[in-house]
Amino acid sequence: MRKTTTSPPDLADIEALAREAAHSLPDLFRAELDGVLIRVEDFPDDDIMREMELESPFDLLGLYSGIATDRKSVSATPQDIDMIFLYRRPILDYWCETHEPLERVVRHVLIHEVGHHLGLSDAEMDRIERDAG
Repeated sequence: MRKTTTSPPDLADIEALAREAAHSLPDLFRAELDGVLIRVEDFPDDDIMREMELESPFDLLGLYSGIATDRKSVSATPQDIDMIFLYRRPILDYWCETHEPLERVVRHVLIHEVGHHLGLSDAEMDRIERDAG
């Protein structure tokens, strides 16, 4: 990540943090990320805003788009690429409000979205994140 005091981390900086976070995940998570595209965007698009009935684009830090692995059929033809979106501006807003290290915020959002990819509950995701340190 760029170390400046005059500009916030850009898309590439958040993407680099996401790559580092992905490499630090437990083996189970890393293996499941094969074939999942991780994208960093400033905000969710208008379709996602409407679909999720968001009041503000700052309401969503990340999103998993695809069919969870526990719901996929081996005989089904994949229709879309599984994707995890990390939203830079809401992540930075959360970071500024909480004063948590940015690396930890990005890692938390990534783990949460990988958990959705795996079909895990929020409680399971919290336990895995605690265990992963």
